[in-house]
This record gives sequence, C-alpha cells and structure tokens, in this order.
Amino acid sequence: MTAETVRRASSGDFRAAMARFAAGVVVVTTLGDGGLPRGFTASSFCSVSLHPPLVLVCLANSAESFEAFDSCGHFAVSVLGPEHRRLAQRFATRGTDKFAPEGLSRTPGGLPSVAGALAELDCEVHARYPAGDHMILIGRVSGARLGVDTATPMVYYERDFRILA
Repeated sequence: MTAETVRRASSGDFRAAMARFAAGVVVVTTLGDGGLPRGFTASSFCSVSLHPPLVLVCLANSAESFEAFDSCGHFAVSVLGPEHRRLAQRFATRGTDKFAPEGLSRTPGGLPSVAGALAELDCEVHARYPAGDHMILIGRVSGARLGVDTATPMVYYERDFRILA
C-alpha cells in the first residue's frame, strides 16, 4: 500500500468521489411547529429492512428544516421523476418558498407530498442518529402508494439532476 492510498481524503476529494455515485432523488416532508410544512430534497435515501419496513434518509444539521425533522413523529417521502426537476431544485434551495402550491398534494395522513410522484411513503419515526454533520432519520413505513407508472426515475449524478437513458 502506498502513502497515497492511505492518506485521509480531503472534504473536496470525498465530495468529488461521492458525486460519481448516482442516486435516486426524493423530497422528504413533515409538519413542524404549528402545522408549518417543512421539507428538503435528498439523494441520501435507501431502504433498510423489509421486516419491519424501514427506510433511512440523511439531513444536514445546518438545514432550515432540521429542527422540524429532529422533533417530528411522522414524515413523508416522495420519489421523483424527471418531470419534478424544478420542484427538486426548489426543495434543495435555502430560503425559497418550498411549499408554493404548484406541484404539491397531501398524503392520506395530511402531510405535504409531491403530486404525481413515482411512489409515496408515509413513515413513522423509528430512530434518529447523529452522524458527523448530519442526522440519520429512520422511518417505519406505514403506507406506500405507487404513482405514475414510468420507467424513468430522476437521479442525482455529478452534482446535477439527470435522467437515465
């Protein structure tokens, strides 16, 4: 092993390497204090377990919606397709009106969600774990609905939203 392979990765090196990992794109939503809708775009989302059905999503401690997700009991996950690109950008941008009415709907439980999402999951918070500058939020899936039937998901690759060909 050479010294080059053992050195610690810089933040820039790590970020560049992770940009080469294609990931699906979701919008995660909840209701905060006083019923204020909160949400964010994530590519750090995956299934954890089938029995019980668990998923995880990671949220930066510095996110505007961090406090709401740090104390919520439920959240929703909307799996996005390419037609949701603008909405994904809106939910990923600090300081924007994420909950402008166009493109949004409600889950059966009353949480905000993305209209026409490829899939929608209702989750009860199962656990939260600190992880560096992020929180790992694990949800137990209490409801799942399939939306638009399409073979084209949106992915995040090289710091941009893309479509699989």
